[in-house]
Amino acid sequence: MDKRQLLSELTYKATRSSGPGGQHVNKTSTRVELQWSLDTTKAFSEEEVLRLRESLSHRLTKEGVITLASEKTRSQLRNKEDVTKRFFSLLEVGVTPPKVRKKTRPSKMSRMKRLQAKKRHGEKKVSRKKPNLE
Repeated sequence: MDKRQLLSELTYKATRSSGPGGQHVNKTSTRVELQWSLDTTKAFSEEEVLRLRESLSHRLTKEGVITLASEKTRSQLRNKEDVTKRFFSLLEVGVTPPKVRKKTRPSKMSRMKRLQAKKRHGEKKVSRKKPNLE
């Protein structure tokens, strides 16, 4: 993952934020919206792009664009830093390949314990029966 390349591909857009804040909210554009196109990126290999497309499918638009927004703070710069950090963490999670599951077998001791427990359980049930007086 080439962060410099990704940073050059990002587009930011500042809009007015919603919520409380009085007059300040009405006159400043502090909400930051980040857009990045997965289809036109040169920062990832084809295999990584396929993995990202699968893991981020719920966030992609029909055009293959990811849009993230932040309006946590009243500062445009801090919102920009926040949305960029979230974007990179999202990509890191999406690019990492899933761990391959290794098949394991139960140990000899665990099999013996299981069989002994079954035997004790069966004996407990047999002891509840009425004795056969014949």
